[in-house]
Amino acid sequence: MSTIEHAAPPRDYDADEVLVVDRPDQLRALADNLRATLVALLRERARSTQELADELRLPKGTVGHHLKVLERAGLIHVVRTRKVRALTEKFYGRVAWLFLIRSEEAPETSGLLAAAALRRAADELEAAPPGTGRASFGVLRVRLSPVAARRIERRLEKLTEAVLAAQTDDGESYVVTAALFRRSVDA
Repeated sequence: MSTIEHAAPPRDYDADEVLVVDRPDQLRALADNLRATLVALLRERARSTQELADELRLPKGTVGHHLKVLERAGLIHVVRTRKVRALTEKFYGRVAWLFLIRSEEAPETSGLLAAAALRRAADELEAAPPGTGRASFGVLRVRLSPVAARRIERRLEKLTEAVLAAQTDDGESYVVTAALFRRSVDA
């Protein structure tokens, strides 16, 4: 089990607290980098297709297509509308503030999902202003028995739960990342 994009921004729409994402169509939808970025942006606040297109500097049609994929997968929905001239502008939001990813039903997506989440975290780290806090990180390449790997995986899950439990609305915003995976090339 893993989590993506969990922080406590101000909420301008209602959503469930948690959604277990385990259906193959949901997992495939989130495995796309653009769609994962859209879901992350919608965690901050509801946005229209035009706002998302402007923010991402992409054509409105491209963003609209990916929003429809996410909507069909049950990951986002229209949270409000407003009239703009003769048209109705839709504002999208997530169906839940936290997505718990369980990819046993579509194992081909788990690596893609994790890689996309880690790329987003790396982008945020790169863009963070200097001196805004201490960053602790490490990349370890180790040899583990299957039993030891499972034990460490359980500890990472418990650490994730502890971080989520420590969350507070008036705290500062942090990103926590963790990944444990078998390397495809043994070096």
